[in-house]
Amino acid sequence: MQTTNHKTDAIIIGGGLAGLTAAAFIARQGKSVRLLEQATALGGRARTKEQDGYFLNIGAHALYRAGHGIAVLRELGIEPQGKPAATANAYAVQHGVKYTLPGGLVSLLTTSLFGLSAKMELGKLLGSVQKIDCQPLLKMTVREWLKQQISHDEVSALLQAVIRLSTYVNAPDLMSAGVAISQLQKALSQGVLYLDKGWQTLVDGVREVAVKAGAVIETGAKVERIERHADGSVKAVRLADGRLFESNVVVIAASPKLAVSLVENGETTALQGWADQAIAVKAACLDLALKRLPVEKATFALGIDQPFYLSVHSAAAQLAPAGGALIHLMKYLPAEQNEANEADERGLEALMDLLQPGWREVLTQRRFLPSVVVMHALPLAKQGGTQGRPEVEVKEVPGLFVAGDWVGKEGVLVDASLASAKLAAEKIAAYHPVSRAVAV
Repeated sequence: MQTTNHKTDAIIIGGGLAGLTAAAFIARQGKSVRLLEQATALGGRARTKEQDGYFLNIGAHALYRAGHGIAVLRELGIEPQGKPAATANAYAVQHGVKYTLPGGLVSLLTTSLFGLSAKMELGKLLGSVQKIDCQPLLKMTVREWLKQQISHDEVSALLQAVIRLSTYVNAPDLMSAGVAISQLQKALSQGVLYLDKGWQTLVDGVREVAVKAGAVIETGAKVERIERHADGSVKAVRLADGRLFESNVVVIAASPKLAVSLVENGETTALQGWADQAIAVKAACLDLALKRLPVEKATFALGIDQPFYLSVHSAAAQLAPAGGALIHLMKYLPAEQNEANEADERGLEALMDLLQPGWREVLTQRRFLPSVVVMHALPLAKQGGTQGRPEVEVKEVPGLFVAGDWVGKEGVLVDASLASAKLAAEKIAAYHPVSRAVAV
């Protein structure tokens, strides 16, 4: 039976970090807020599974200490708890052989990954990368920039691997060099945090702030569509179970494709264009829980000729019981590959064999995810990187706002999600819907 609820100042669709953050900031303005999440649990890709003292994120997660996201969290009164990712005991893997990963002067001098001339070129670049002005490079691809700046193929391959590491993107012929280098600068300046007990701590923290501010949060609530007035503005949100929530303001904190499907006549708005142009960034993830770490001094590996990653996250953060280990491995999927195959999975296992021989004998949990969406839209050079992303306010649909890792000009990954959510809340604070006479 259809039920119409009392009018709500703002409705948020999506209970991931972007939606929860938008709900928290809007509720803090004194507005009534209702958040609707179709899943039975909040958090989206930031959920963490806890079992037997192991905390498994959905693949490898890292919070950039120099990123905008951590500043937004602190504004909400949330201080992420964790430790910087360990930089020692790190390897570069090429052609099935492990080498010392150059990360500083000593490792650069001692690695046998490449020769003296290449080392000198890499050292010069590492010393100047923080001085690079990224703005003029936004419309240049990573490949184009590397060809201009690097003469040694082995140095170019290493830089591509490091860019994959800092952005999660494996698309040098498509990605904006300006965005990639900006993210690399953040990585090199302050590094990243691995979070104690996983990213669920952020989800729970932002949820608590939102609820304390008065937001109403409902899970298992699938939105069917956003209804609009004759002038095109937001009117109400209809759920799949027939319920109707009236509001002049809606924030969609979900993928661009879902945003189009929810808005009546969405195909006639800019939403369709955003969805059509978006190239999702994906990764294959192998998550492993071990009773112990077979080789204690082998906690990180980065593939050079293969887009692979391995990191013992429990070496830094509290993610495993005493003596145990939690390891995340990934293959950064190229733009043309939607899902990993059996060979990719075996490749990740081979990386474990190389770094942690004997791991199968101490394995307690194993999870392989062949296609995890890391970011809903790759920052394309042809669009000017982040400068070409949509604004939080959908001008053609008054009262409609969007938030997520594909929205706004600030950062990538969770930094973009949190920054766009806060900006949407600020725009809503200044938004004044057109008043309509009520028929009597």
